[in-house]
Amino acid sequence: MGFKYQIRDHQCPHFVSFSTVQWVDVLTRPLYKDIIVDSLRFCQQRKGLIIYAWVIMTNHVHLIASAQEGSNLSDILRDLKRYTSKRIIHAIENNPTESRRNWMLWIFKSAGEQNSNNKYYQFWQQGNHPIALTSNQMIDQRLEYLHLNPVKEQWVEEVHHYVYSSAIDYSGGKGLIPVEFIDW
Repeated sequence: MGFKYQIRDHQCPHFVSFSTVQWVDVLTRPLYKDIIVDSLRFCQQRKGLIIYAWVIMTNHVHLIASAQEGSNLSDILRDLKRYTSKRIIHAIENNPTESRRNWMLWIFKSAGEQNSNNKYYQFWQQGNHPIALTSNQMIDQRLEYLHLNPVKEQWVEEVHHYVYSSAIDYSGGKGLIPVEFIDW
């Protein structure tokens, strides 16, 4: 990973993204998205993750996040990706209605065999391209980009209609994952 994309200040909000290998559209089913939601909540409660905004798309996740004092955002993201990859792979293997099972597992297995860091499968691409958000302008820009993703995909007409996003919270409702509002 290049020096440009390293997290230096873990308490500073960062825009991070992580994508499935070969951009496979795995996260089309609520079962798989719910694994990510539950894992994000766990990281908030037990690992010191602070989430300001989030969205789960079909093949990637965007977060605006930081870590509590004494916690390491890089470590949290590494653990989150490791855990969710194992859980989602397991869910795919054991989902009797998953019509794409063999194809997806073949892709993840092939990617895993090409990467010495993996034992069997690779689900997420390596890295998370963190960008430190050091101004209100940067935060507003990334927040709008993140929340508009489902609208641009024409899944919903209004950002707050997409359940797997923090846009609901920013519209005065209560979403699936508690968010902290950035107060600069």
